[in-house]
Amino acid sequence: MAMAKSLVVVLVLFLLSFLAYSTTVSHDGRALLINGQRRIIISGSIHYPRSTPEMWPELIKKAKEGGLDAIETYVFWNAHEPVKRQYNFEGNLDLVRFIKEIQNAGLYAIVRIGPYVCAEWDYGGFPAWLRQIPGMEMRTDNKPFKDEMQTFTTLIVDMLKKENLLAPQGGPIILSQIENEYGNIQSGYGAAAKNYIEWCANMAQSLDIGVPWIMCQQADAPQPMINTCNGFYCHDFQPNNANSPKIWTENWTGWFKDWDKPDPHRPAEDVAYAVARFFETNGTVQNYYMYHGGTNFGRTSGGPYITTSYDYDAPLDEYGNIRQPKWGHLKALHAALKIMEKALVYGNYNSTQLENGVQITEFTGKGITPGCFISNSNTTLDATVKYHGQNYFVPASSVSILPECKEEVYNTAKVNTQTSIMVKKRSQAEDEPEELSWSWRPEEMTSTLKGALGNFSDHKLLDQIIGSGDKSDYLWYMNTFDHPYDMDMTLQVATQGHVLHAFLNGDHVGSQYAADGNFSFTFEAGVKIKKGKNYISLLSGTIGHANYGARFELVPTGIAGGPVFLIGDGGMKHDLSSELWAYKVGLNGEDNEIYMDNPNDKWYTDSVPSMRPFTWYKTTFKAPLGTEAVVVNLEGMGKGVAWVNGNNLGRYWPTTIANNQGCELCDYDNHTVPDDHCRTGCGEPGQIWYHVPRSFLKEGEPNTLILFEEAGGEPFNVNFQTMVVGTVCGHVEEGKTLTLSCQGTRTISNVEFASFGNPVGMCGAFQKGTCDSQIALDAIQKACVGKMACSIKGSARVLGDSECKNMPVSLAVQAVCS
Repeated sequence: MAMAKSLVVVLVLFLLSFLAYSTTVSHDGRALLINGQRRIIISGSIHYPRSTPEMWPELIKKAKEGGLDAIETYVFWNAHEPVKRQYNFEGNLDLVRFIKEIQNAGLYAIVRIGPYVCAEWDYGGFPAWLRQIPGMEMRTDNKPFKDEMQTFTTLIVDMLKKENLLAPQGGPIILSQIENEYGNIQSGYGAAAKNYIEWCANMAQSLDIGVPWIMCQQADAPQPMINTCNGFYCHDFQPNNANSPKIWTENWTGWFKDWDKPDPHRPAEDVAYAVARFFETNGTVQNYYMYHGGTNFGRTSGGPYITTSYDYDAPLDEYGNIRQPKWGHLKALHAALKIMEKALVYGNYNSTQLENGVQITEFTGKGITPGCFISNSNTTLDATVKYHGQNYFVPASSVSILPECKEEVYNTAKVNTQTSIMVKKRSQAEDEPEELSWSWRPEEMTSTLKGALGNFSDHKLLDQIIGSGDKSDYLWYMNTFDHPYDMDMTLQVATQGHVLHAFLNGDHVGSQYAADGNFSFTFEAGVKIKKGKNYISLLSGTIGHANYGARFELVPTGIAGGPVFLIGDGGMKHDLSSELWAYKVGLNGEDNEIYMDNPNDKWYTDSVPSMRPFTWYKTTFKAPLGTEAVVVNLEGMGKGVAWVNGNNLGRYWPTTIANNQGCELCDYDNHTVPDDHCRTGCGEPGQIWYHVPRSFLKEGEPNTLILFEEAGGEPFNVNFQTMVVGTVCGHVEEGKTLTLSCQGTRTISNVEFASFGNPVGMCGAFQKGTCDSQIALDAIQKACVGKMACSIKGSARVLGDSECKNMPVSLAVQAVCS
């Protein structure tokens, strides 16, 4: 009897504990419901493989401090299952650890399983081995694909369930996604597309995860799937069912960068405007894509022609630093929205249209503190709106937020947070020489240049992703043939690859790179064929694979089908395409893991060459002092891959030059968006700075940098630096408080400009206006110099009388961090 009572007590305690921590997630047509309460959820994307486990807690902490409720991530199939049924969930692929870090911070999680992700990720996240399955057709009503998709999706769900990470289990996950942006391209799959989407929905529901499933960009998403919106603006989006809340899965905070394009940006004002309009129109869940973009470490995290940097102009930059003013301006927006959260999800909605694109939207109800928006969607005309007896200045393309509908606490175009200008600082460790000392070794190609030691052979020119299984960026195509006499000919190779290096009888006869991302070109070179046996060796290289579009997986890569011709006098052609070709996957240096710096590897220290293709370089260095993010400058190198202590930093290609399109003044008055304007870096190398996470480095002992240089480069100018805040600026209206922070341990060493009056200009180009306080500079110097952060209220009591008569007064400051 006593034992039975004890078991009952244990059971009751367990049930009470479960109920205490369990979270119910549901929805109605107005909002997402958390434990029965309607909520607005502000989320941000952080991709765990694009950072490191050591970075995760700080990234999530900064996201929470920025006012986020949730962190969103994709799940990356090809990273987790690179070989069929061989899984990797270690290091920065430790999905469970990442979700638990989110939970430890007290935030919710949104998991987009897909498993197609797009995400500017290699092959859209699909593992290459799928192509080797007979009868395989991806993302359609195809049994082999559906079997594999269900196997992986079930694996992820079971893993999350086992760790109690779903909200009903007490975990942080409140939403999950199946498929991704399929509606954008489903017309390319014909009638089978509808069957496939219905199957996706049924399969997802059968997994019984206890939280809603979403499908982004899927207007015909079957119930109970919630269809959601992606884009720069989603305030006009409406879900396809009256019981589905309005969810924005991707608010693009910037854009990704290609090697040959300048750096895209999106003004903080425009991001804020889009968010405010979304919640003004009954939005409930909004996710920033990206909140931290991160780095395309390794091979699989970078899609076609995408740089190693995936910075995305996000509120947290590639290295995890707070990007100001975007982070702070959005933080203030989140705070304003949260003040009137109850009104937004429970209040009655009423919108009044005024002239020239101006409208007033009120959320009111019995027992609810009201909330109001005044929005001006006119892109060129400012407006002054009289509301409840007060005048409100609402600039073009902006929204004013009025909790209680009485006073403006925030306007999306009025930035009252600092601007931080990041700089690179040469920060050497103690006793570190100014120049690095290099050793080198050639890539061993003797066997491949003679057609020997292939992994397999075939009487056709294979697609590179099929031939290599995506185990390397490189695939050798090797052919041996006899010729009756010496002869001058032309070697002609049609390729879908991004790079082609051609050799005849051991001699390099030429290289060619795809121009402007056009991955289809014909290589030609004059060659001398000798009497007897000849060897043609073609090294095809890729820079990521197609990741978007209907049947994108069928986009050919490499010398797929060729043809390959030898052309003689009079146009005589010898077609080698269907002859026997031997194949070797990858480089010999990759096979031997030279990048791991095995003590038995032989390196040469004499006569270190420069501008020599197919060369490995090695140097040692000490970790820069401090805690700031570390970068390595690879300007002068050609094209290749970099490793630090065996960790793959990603591809480098500094010799690509960004075009001159879109580098206009990033002025929000022009209402610019990143795919049209607002770019920087025109005419400059595509990327020269590469992130070296602190967790990759060893303190107090030598670290190893190894480079594989494919095209030929100059290693002697390579150096390590740290990313720090160099200049901080701010411009706020009278009555507002300006906070300046150097981030980290650096302090404000000098105030270069200060004006309390009617200053004009922007950070780096401030000028005093026609009236100004005489004591403002001195007051700000006393408040800020020598401090890591300071706050100054823009008031005459603090800064002195500006003597501005009948005009707006503001405070502008520019200071230096050292």
